[in-house]
Amino acid sequence: MSLPVAILAGGLATRLHPITETIPKSLVDVAGRPFVVHQLALLRAAGIERVVLCLGHLGEQVEALLGDGNAHGMAVAYSYDGGRPLGTGGALRRALPQLGDRFFVLYGDSYLRCNYGDIERAFVESCKLGLMTVYENDGEHDSSNVSFVDGRIVRYEKGCPGMTHIDYGLGALRAEAVAVYPAGERFDLEVVYQTLLAHDELVGYEVHERFYEIGSPRGLADTRALLERA
Repeated sequence: MSLPVAILAGGLATRLHPITETIPKSLVDVAGRPFVVHQLALLRAAGIERVVLCLGHLGEQVEALLGDGNAHGMAVAYSYDGGRPLGTGGALRRALPQLGDRFFVLYGDSYLRCNYGDIERAFVESCKLGLMTVYENDGEHDSSNVSFVDGRIVRYEKGCPGMTHIDYGLGALRAEAVAVYPAGERFDLEVVYQTLLAHDELVGYEVHERFYEIGSPRGLADTRALLERA
């Protein structure tokens, strides 16, 4: 598989306090291993060979654990927010020199059992600047934030009633979709997706396997239960 993966793992993880007061969310123990180790194993099994971890709060601990990634069968590089948090979009903007022209972007608390190869092909064949994976959530696992009709993303907005789908946690982008934003400025990935959607440059890809995440106590419990059974 040709696309590298940017993993957005720079948040403060306040919803998981006190667990994350002294360690970053990526290192939270899940079924006996730090969560990021499970993430890398899943990506490696999908054929992905290179990741760039976008880090902030206590991120040096992640780099100390993973090193160059050789022990995990892939190449791992790092990009740090620096003196202040840059948000998910700003962190991705800073990492662009390490990512090349096209790449996946994955939230650092997501564990997604999907077909990354099919998603990559759909992105390349779309000739769009971005792709968002979506899941028909109906508010079950988190608040739905996507209107997905006849295979198209019609609306993407948090807190809007009547949504049936949710941003699954995995996207694919061309570098130019992010490079238009000033380096060093704080902004969120949500802004990038909304801008692409407004210009008909965002394709949707529906995934049918539920997502797992560790960003909330409930999500962490579900993910632990899944991986303890594995």
